[in-house]
Amino acid sequence: MKFMKLGSKPDAFQSSAADARHVASDLPTDVIVHVSEVRFYLHKFPLLSKSSKLQRLILNATEEGTDEVHIADFPGGAKAFEICSKFCYGMIVTLSPHNVVAARCAAEYLGMTEDMDKGNLIFKIEVFINSSILRSWKDSIIVLQSAKALLPWSEELKVIGRCIDAIASKTSVDPANVSWSYSYNKKGVACTEIVESAGKTSVAPKDWWVEDLCELDVDLYKRVMVAIKSKGRMSPELIGEALKVYAVRWLPDSYDALIADDYMRRNQCLVETIIWLLPSDKTSGCSCRFLLKLLKVSILVGAGDHVKEELMRRISFQLHKASVKDLLLPAASPSDGTHDVRLVHNLVQRFVARTALSHNGDFVEKSDEKMIELNFEQESSLALGELVDGYLSEVASDPDLELSSFVELATSVPEAARPVHDSLYSAVDAYLKEHPNISKADKKKICGLIDVKKLSADACVHATQNDRLPLRVVVQVLFFQQLRAGSSSALTLADSGEHACTKPMQEQSEQCERRIPRHPNKLNKQITSLSTRGEGEHRNSELRGGRHSFKDQLGGLLLQSRSRRIFDKLWSSKGHGEHGKGSETSGSSQSPPLTAKPTEVKPSPLPPLRNRRYSVS
Repeated sequence: MKFMKLGSKPDAFQSSAADARHVASDLPTDVIVHVSEVRFYLHKFPLLSKSSKLQRLILNATEEGTDEVHIADFPGGAKAFEICSKFCYGMIVTLSPHNVVAARCAAEYLGMTEDMDKGNLIFKIEVFINSSILRSWKDSIIVLQSAKALLPWSEELKVIGRCIDAIASKTSVDPANVSWSYSYNKKGVACTEIVESAGKTSVAPKDWWVEDLCELDVDLYKRVMVAIKSKGRMSPELIGEALKVYAVRWLPDSYDALIADDYMRRNQCLVETIIWLLPSDKTSGCSCRFLLKLLKVSILVGAGDHVKEELMRRISFQLHKASVKDLLLPAASPSDGTHDVRLVHNLVQRFVARTALSHNGDFVEKSDEKMIELNFEQESSLALGELVDGYLSEVASDPDLELSSFVELATSVPEAARPVHDSLYSAVDAYLKEHPNISKADKKKICGLIDVKKLSADACVHATQNDRLPLRVVVQVLFFQQLRAGSSSALTLADSGEHACTKPMQEQSEQCERRIPRHPNKLNKQITSLSTRGEGEHRNSELRGGRHSFKDQLGGLLLQSRSRRIFDKLWSSKGHGEHGKGSETSGSSQSPPLTAKPTEVKPSPLPPLRNRRYSVS
């Protein structure tokens, strides 16, 4: 911190009372100056030689026959007037970043210019500001903070403007030429100057200035950031990092403190300012998580619609990078439920629309860069599908969530973004569990979102034992398991007979299996254990037409009583269907008719039943 001493005489000001100050001198005082309820007993001559304002006031008082002068609204108050009075007497005065602005404004008010006396107070203060204050990072911030209490004087004297320009210029200094002592929040070193020696052992990071600016009030911070951005030397990432640190510094974490009446307006102004300062590049600079946090705060503090619209437009560019927790935005009205599902639906629609426009344009020509961008879009689309399904699972427990909102959000995701329906099935099951009294039509509607052919084996097993699902869906799942089990057995037999021909197919299947994400653990916990029958075990079953039981084709899958009844009903319906009578559950749009037979693969004669083993994959 820089200091400047003025004058050479010892300080002779004394306090005779709490509101009285006088000069210890053999000469009696001949004028009393009232400043902010403090009386100063002074001599006319020292004051008249330095201040044009006091010349006029004392002359008017003398003409009125009084020795008292009253000054109202003096900039800086009694402390600033005392500095000016001591300078008039030639006493020692110490200027620092904490009092230099008040002294400068007071000197301007009193007219202590060069016309009155050479080397007057205004001249000396300006030399101190230009030669020391504006060259110091720490002192510039201190002066800028103290200048706010002295408006409009500090603004008219351009003290604020000069400090802002000095701070903005220093943020663009090469970090190699900045020592940690340059930032007073780091190591606490006394030195505050730029160190431009090549022998430094450490280099400051690019964001060395971010924390220091957090000490500024929001209006001054806004002006400093505008000046930094206008220079065009700061990357969007650094701008975004600075805004994030400032938001963490000033936005409260608790909900009650955020919406408190005493701070509601301040928080609203803070959020609007941060959003206004966001980098112009919407695809970089700020993380999706930070933008969603700003959106959540803007909803809680009642920010304007234009603020929310700007945030939603930015979020739509990187929605796939968000997490489920980030998307749990509060509903604007309690009647809309706990979470704002419609707002999330709007964000998903914007993301899908933007991706579709980019996708159509990228297929015009094929190149390495285009293909890389297309691969990125495919990954972002898959990430969006996982995000939406996870969000649906989270909000499904809201008893006030409408079925239409759930279905609209689930169907807003493109089909290609959801190659596996395990997470969607988990969300639907959670909704049915929380809303057990919905109608059969609504239950059929929400279950129609699930494609049973895209469920994993574990999810299929869980679905067959889920009493919340309609019977029609369970039958579809059972039939799909039959087809998959038969296809798996055929591939196993073909691999044993014609290993050279089936090996590529097996490798391709393994690659596809690795690409399919597994279902969340919470679903695996609900899966009941499976048991398989041992080799050589036979059943003397009562079969029609000498056929083996449907359960034997599934490899001895042990099911609960409900699934067994469905199997028996399904198989008996299939037996009668051969004579022209179809099953009532075979009209599904997501699975083939129940009378359809799985494709037969005959690479070699099948071994006897006792030597065959089936597995459910």
